[in-house]
Amino acid sequence: MENDVPLGVFRTWVKYIERGSYPDAKRYFSVLRCNHCTDAPCVEICPTTALFKRDDGIVDFDNSVCIGCKACMQACPYDALYLEPETKTAAKCNFCAHRVEVGLEPACVIVCPTHAIIAGDLDDPLSEIARFTARQETQVRAPEQGTGPNVLYVGADEAAIDPMQTTQLDEYMWSERNLLDGNLQPRLDDAEARARTVYDVDHPMPWGWKVSAYLVTKSIAAGAALVTAIAFLFRYPISIPPEATGLVPPAVEGISTLLGSVVPILALVMVAVTGVLLVADLKRPERFWMLLTRGNRSSWLVKGAYVLAAFAAVLTAWLAGRLFDLPGVVDAMIWASIPLAALAAAYTGWLFGQAEGRDLWQSPLLAWILVVQAVVAGAAVLSIGVAFFDPTVLRLLLAKVLLIGCGVWAASTIVEFSTSSHATQQARRAAHNLIKGPYAGLFWSGVIFGMIIPAALAGTYVWLIEAQISENIELLLVASVSALVGLASYEHGFVRAGQSVPLS
Repeated sequence: MENDVPLGVFRTWVKYIERGSYPDAKRYFSVLRCNHCTDAPCVEICPTTALFKRDDGIVDFDNSVCIGCKACMQACPYDALYLEPETKTAAKCNFCAHRVEVGLEPACVIVCPTHAIIAGDLDDPLSEIARFTARQETQVRAPEQGTGPNVLYVGADEAAIDPMQTTQLDEYMWSERNLLDGNLQPRLDDAEARARTVYDVDHPMPWGWKVSAYLVTKSIAAGAALVTAIAFLFRYPISIPPEATGLVPPAVEGISTLLGSVVPILALVMVAVTGVLLVADLKRPERFWMLLTRGNRSSWLVKGAYVLAAFAAVLTAWLAGRLFDLPGVVDAMIWASIPLAALAAAYTGWLFGQAEGRDLWQSPLLAWILVVQAVVAGAAVLSIGVAFFDPTVLRLLLAKVLLIGCGVWAASTIVEFSTSSHATQQARRAAHNLIKGPYAGLFWSGVIFGMIIPAALAGTYVWLIEAQISENIELLLVASVSALVGLASYEHGFVRAGQSVPLS
């Protein structure tokens, strides 16, 4: 009531768990809310500084500059943020900062009839909370995240503050539960679960198909430029001097047209589509310009926007050099596109790394895997394009790049999901949901169609060409389409599975 929080969303909520069975069942309660972390990951990832840390330690928010990107919801390990249904901006407990500023305690402290909530300055040894916690053993939620949470629990049942220790059922005491496409899956060992959650608030997945699709479109844009750079390094003709126009073989002109003109156009279109998807996923898309005018440079959302803008500028200059017969400009822009294309592919790995609430996304291999996926996507798209020309030698190069890219992607995936990189229980649960759980179909479709089939067909195509047996362009076309379908399936499963583990 103090903060006019709309019905259906919560700044503070009470979670119920139960142990045992009738007649020997016990119920435990825990109050959950923002932890006002010492090192708040939501502040770091927020692209417009809508979330900020005050001098008194309170993590507050300014909904007048929030763009509704939902990144803060992914960064928070405590499920403390939600989207206001009326303003469509992020909100959370802000310790009733407007009351604290005039010397009052937060409203929840005042209304609690048993003084179960104690608020104050933990750094002041004379404060009630400092004296109380000095005499008591305290616990915090998700200490392994290293955020320095400042909400301390005294006498809490461990399972009440750690969702990994409870069974997530499909119904509550008075209602069915909204699992939302497999969200909040049951424990792996339900039969041996120590406790079960019987009442909690709903926490839907913040990111959906638009984020998955953006990963694919961005991979195509970056990959087309990277594969063209590979062809450039192997001295394939990309820009033809004006005086040589009409004097070179048709196959050479075909290669030059594809790599010199089609690629920058395709990449620019895919960058534009990527931007449209990103803006469309915002809850306040009319504020997207704030990314540039008040961008938080610690956020990879902002850095990524700069990278995409620079990449688009280089592609535009590349295309202009081609249109005005300036081969030197084209060559220079191809060189410039290499680091920018790699960054355009990789930055989402670092953005996902800032989403500290999602342990599956914390892998140090993620940025590398995204670059490899971009190379696969680029080789696949160009292999489809090259079918309309007649440069057999370029087809061979593209088939080899596709084969190697799929092989490296498969090897990286094996390393990612077969080693100890998933060090936390949350990461292991999310990986299980991806490989064996509700997203296994998407994952294995990605493996089969994105890695195995393209590698097998591309390898067969290369062997037939080099053995001078035949050239079956259909093999390369099927391999390319399969790779793109598999990439889309893999990305969607990965994005969904990362959000499938309960944080509260």
